[in-house]
Amino acid sequence: MSRTVTVGLDDSPESRAAAEWAAREALLRGLPLKIVHVQEPTPQYVARTPLLDFDGYQRWAEQLAREAAEGIRLRHPGIEVITERLTGTVADVLCEAAGFAELLVLGSRALGGLHGFMVGSVSLGVVARAERPVVLVRAEEQAADEHRTDPAGVPSAAAPYRPVVLALDIDQPDDTLLEFAFDAAARRKTALRAVHAWPAPPTSSHRFPGEAELYDTLERGQASLLGKVLRPWRQKFPDVEVIEKSRCGSAPQVLVDDSRDASLVVVGRRIRTGFFGAHIGHVTHSALHHITAPVAVVAHG
Repeated sequence: MSRTVTVGLDDSPESRAAAEWAAREALLRGLPLKIVHVQEPTPQYVARTPLLDFDGYQRWAEQLAREAAEGIRLRHPGIEVITERLTGTVADVLCEAAGFAELLVLGSRALGGLHGFMVGSVSLGVVARAERPVVLVRAEEQAADEHRTDPAGVPSAAAPYRPVVLALDIDQPDDTLLEFAFDAAARRKTALRAVHAWPAPPTSSHRFPGEAELYDTLERGQASLLGKVLRPWRQKFPDVEVIEKSRCGSAPQVLVDDSRDASLVVVGRRIRTGFFGAHIGHVTHSALHHITAPVAVVAHG
């Protein structure tokens, strides 16, 4: 079965931004775009309520998908667009759709007045369970936001891409995550910024002889380990410029700080379930709520 870039569509601004991003990504990858609209199953007692026009809802849903597809074909000539309407619990259906996709794209809306974003329960549920990459896109996202400014200082989609940023755990590096990030940078013909954070060494309130030397030794050691992890991937993707960023500090904060000029941020999610079910980890959780660029969550073993 041919894979697609799949996007979940409703009538929200963040969903429309996600569909536009997914169309651009499909063109980068040379894949069809599949637009999926999910309808929740209707309980029988609700279906018998005369004030609810379900036939009208069906027509609206068909029109929504049709108009979205027509608009994308006009704005992105040459793209193959498939539409599909499915019924079921939204998170469950989208997780299943992700399994047949190269990646799944969903929308995420801003929190008014706060420096953060709202990731709804559906999106979080999909991110925590899907075993294919899931990309979350903000409502305000536009093509020009992913590119550097032109020579006149004007944002332009014709300018080169901003860097792809990768959050990397050098203690447990994963090939699936690294390959996704390097491939994304290669397709965009841009740099890959690999970000690794390490905790400060424990110190007392009083400085001691050799403290600065200890810090310098740790800093060099962490930078060396980061370089060692990235070395084979530099060889596999020789055309990708790699910027290594090994910094002392809180991993979520370091990632947010180094992602302010990103075109795409790539984070990992280990596939594991326990007594409390699937979870996404604190670094990924912070990225989803505080990074304005599109965030790709790559599930790995």
